[in-house]
Amino acid sequence: MPAVRDVCRSGAVWRSVVVGAAALISACGHHAAHAPPPPTKVSVVTVRAQQVPITTELPGRVTALRTADVRPQVNGIILKRLFVEGGEVKAGQQLYQIDAAPYRAAYQSAVAGEASSRALAERYKPLAEANAVSKQDYDNAVAAQLQAQAAVETARINLVYTKVLSPITGRIGRSLITEGALVTANQAAELATVQQLDPMYVDVTQPTTTLLRLKREAAAGQLKQNGAGQTQVRLKLEDGSDYPHTGTLEFSEVTVDLTTGSVTLRALMPNPERLLLPGMFVREQIEEGVRQGAVLAPQQGISHDQKGQPTALVVGPNDVVELRMLQTDRALGDQWLVSSGLSPGDRVIVEGIQFAKPGSKVVPEEYRAATEEKKAAPQAASGTAGVTD
Repeated sequence: MPAVRDVCRSGAVWRSVVVGAAALISACGHHAAHAPPPPTKVSVVTVRAQQVPITTELPGRVTALRTADVRPQVNGIILKRLFVEGGEVKAGQQLYQIDAAPYRAAYQSAVAGEASSRALAERYKPLAEANAVSKQDYDNAVAAQLQAQAAVETARINLVYTKVLSPITGRIGRSLITEGALVTANQAAELATVQQLDPMYVDVTQPTTTLLRLKREAAAGQLKQNGAGQTQVRLKLEDGSDYPHTGTLEFSEVTVDLTTGSVTLRALMPNPERLLLPGMFVREQIEEGVRQGAVLAPQQGISHDQKGQPTALVVGPNDVVELRMLQTDRALGDQWLVSSGLSPGDRVIVEGIQFAKPGSKVVPEEYRAATEEKKAAPQAASGTAGVTD
């Protein structure tokens, strides 16, 4: 019986040990399940106040300062073309010659008729004074003389019109008609087109809000202006190169499109080398001066809520995440110009945003771009080269 009692006592001890171990494991598991997670690591960019040159870039098209379609003003056969296609022409320079023979004959006939009517009026004058002819006959003779003079002037003008002249100075395009073709007065089809290419207009279409902002900045003296008080603009050509000359923005050249609510801003650009051609696509840059104390935030750290309001996550005091509502002015490269919502010294989260929640604690570290890391890697490699144990 004592042996049986000892065996029972040892079994009870083992059961208590097993139960205690199970309770300890359960307690450890329960404690581990409720342990707070460690703070999330995030990359931040510390914003600073800086001087920022503000430039508005607008897409636009080049148009000629003046465009004139050359059309005949009398009927006839084209005998000669007197210009080089694509060349420069002067105002009043002859471009075509229309067969002038019938108009020369008409002019000579009108001159003869005017001479005859003038002689008759001169012969009737003393007779009318002597009452040898009626005053009515003399008045008729004077009227016939005046009509003959008008006929002479009309014939002279038609004879001049056989020489088709350039209405403006500029560059002429290709001829749309050849020698031997019949033309008619004021026909719908033009013979050629002359365009004045220096200076040139650059027209850009923008919402009325852009126009109003540019006008306010011009009135406040924020836009970069020349000595005459005109806003300066520059161009980028289609190949990305900078146009070498500076133009001026003319706010008076605006029209409002009733269907889109947009306006056309017109700039006047010098074109001495004829680099700008009508219809060319360019980008117009309006220099708005330098903004002092501007705050720039990286675009990758700015998101938008359901209402489209820009927001940013900022690491505040004690490394606690804060949600900021922002107002952005415009994009400058890969950054936003922030007008309100951020202050110099704020740390904007740019990496790890998906793990950072407002009110949570994080471990911030300053963001390093990939290009900076690539530059730092060779330097670190060169610093360890040649080191031996």
